[in-house]
Amino acid sequence: MAFVKSALRSTPVEVVNRPTQEEAEEAVRTLLRWAGDNPAREGLLDTPSRVAKAYGEWFSGYEVNPEEILARTFEEVEGYDEMVVLRNVRFESHCEHHLAPIIGKAHVAYLPDRRVVGISKLARLVDAYGKRLQIQEKMTAQIANTLNNVLQPKGVGVVIEASHGCMTTRGIHKSGLTMVTSQMIGAFREHSSTRREFLAAIGNPTSGAGHID
Repeated sequence: MAFVKSALRSTPVEVVNRPTQEEAEEAVRTLLRWAGDNPAREGLLDTPSRVAKAYGEWFSGYEVNPEEILARTFEEVEGYDEMVVLRNVRFESHCEHHLAPIIGKAHVAYLPDRRVVGISKLARLVDAYGKRLQIQEKMTAQIANTLNNVLQPKGVGVVIEASHGCMTTRGIHKSGLTMVTSQMIGAFREHSSTRREFLAAIGNPTSGAGHID
């Protein structure tokens, strides 16, 4: 019986009768036939295995426990208590409604309370949630809440800017649009000066935009 990590929590959820590799590839062949092509033609013979492999990479976040990424912290920081900001963390995700790409960047900040974490872990945290089926609002909250729960800092701020393939390649077909979401916790929410410092550090992408509570 297979297990994957929940898209909403880091605890695993049971997946009953998870398809095999062969079943996944056959599903791709079905979609190719439905699209009007012949999966048996030379150019498409290896497409099902390639797609299955790509799915394994695109959705590898289900195999990661985001909280474990932040498990190792450092306390010897010589009293450092100012804001830590990691800007422009590029990510690639897919929307859970159409499986269309979501391409963007995340800005992650926290105000330490005795403990800090390696900056690469912040980027890995973004990837852990990005490499799942997502909506941007949920992903923003997941990153912020996990960072807050594990590090227990004085505050957390997360801003995501992204373009959505479900709007640019289908439906309304509007290119050049960027969606901005933000989540502020603790000092970032309670103190406007802390929030302004964070937004100024990342170029204030939320100017004129609301934030997720």
